[in-house]
Amino acid sequence: MSSNLTHGQQALLKAELEARLLALTGQLAAHLHGQSRVERAREVLQQDGDDAPQRAPERAVAAALSEHERRELDAVSAALDRIAAGRYGHCSDCDGTVPFDRLKVEPWALRCLPCATEHEHQAH
Repeated sequence: MSSNLTHGQQALLKAELEARLLALTGQLAAHLHGQSRVERAREVLQQDGDDAPQRAPERAVAAALSEHERRELDAVSAALDRIAAGRYGHCSDCDGTVPFDRLKVEPWALRCLPCATEHEHQAH
């Protein structure tokens, strides 16, 4: 099944994905200060000292943000891989087309709207 995207639309979405990839990579690097997640966590705990209990909520929020960024980074990378493989714009469930308007909002979308809705209902 062919994608409903024109070459121009796909190029635009690819550029948006590449820009998001760079932004997320930068955000993660800033959060981790160039360290692995384990190294950064160890350093933060050592810096906290006696303030550790008071700073626990702050660390939890930072960890959640980093995890959210990592998941989004994985999704963006996977979308770029689908572009390279010629599978971008195809629904992962029904193999139908994912409309440009949906991809414009969420360029890493895996599913068409009906399949995404069904997937959300099954997840809850």
